[in-house]
Amino acid sequence: MPLRLDASFREALTGSPRPLIGMWACSGSPLVTEVAAGSGLDWLLIDMEHSANTLESTLVQLQVVAAYPITPVVRVPSNDPVSIKQVLDLGAQNIIVPMVSSAEEARAAVAATRYPPDGVRGVGSALARSARWNRVDGYLRDSSRHTSLAVQIETAAGVAAASEIAAVDGVDAVFVGPSDLSASMGLLGQQTHPDVVAAVESVFAAVRAAGKPVGVNAFDPTAADAYIAADAAFVAVGADVALLARASEALAARFIPASDGSERASY
Repeated sequence: MPLRLDASFREALTGSPRPLIGMWACSGSPLVTEVAAGSGLDWLLIDMEHSANTLESTLVQLQVVAAYPITPVVRVPSNDPVSIKQVLDLGAQNIIVPMVSSAEEARAAVAATRYPPDGVRGVGSALARSARWNRVDGYLRDSSRHTSLAVQIETAAGVAAASEIAAVDGVDAVFVGPSDLSASMGLLGQQTHPDVVAAVESVFAAVRAAGKPVGVNAFDPTAADAYIAADAAFVAVGADVALLARASEALAARFIPASDGSERASY
C-alpha cells in the first residue's frame, strides 16, 4: 500500500495562528530526543552543525520523533549539496541550512534540495527512507512539496542581504542566529546587545516584506518574549544540553553552598 509523508514545517508555519515554539536536540541521544519530543512543544531541531549528531544518530532520532506530535527539523552541517542530499535521504523533510549570507548561497541551498532539472539533488529514493524505499507514490515528482527549507542568517552580510535571500524561490523560511551574528558584528557572546537585537529585527522586517515566515534562536526568555511580540513566526527557546547544564548547576547551587553560581556567558 502506498505510504504518505507528514506535513512539512512550511505547512505548519502557514497553518498556525501563533508562533511555533521549539527547542534544540544536541546531545546525540535518541532517548533524550524522545523525551523532548513528548514535551508538547511544536518543533524540535536536531542539530548537526554544533553537536555530536552524525548521520546515524540523526536517522534514529528522526525515527523516534515520528511517534510524537512534534515537527522535526534538521540543521545540516553546512550549505553542502552532499550533506543536504544525505540528510534528505534519511527522511528529514525539514532542514535548516546555516550561514547563508547571500541570495546566491540561498539559491545553492534550494538547488541541493531539488531533483534535476530544478536542482542538483542526487536520485537515490529507491535506497532511502525519504521515499520509504519507493513506497511513497510520486516521490520524485513531488519531493519539493514534501520538503521545507529554512536558511539561517548569522552574519552582518546576511542581514544586509536579507531581502534578497528571502525573495529566493524555494526558500520557505528564514531563521536568524543571534550568536554568530553578534560575533560577526564584533559583539561576541552578546546576543541581546541592542545593536544585535536591532539587526535581528531588521531581518524580521525584510523577510516579512518578502512574504516569508521568519524565526529566531532565543534561549533568554525575555529576549524570546520580545521577539514573539515582534511577530516571530517560530522561536527556539532552549536546548537539551543547555537545560541539563543549567538544571544540574542549580542542583549544585541549592545543595552545595560552596559551588560556583557565576553567570554563564552566551547560551
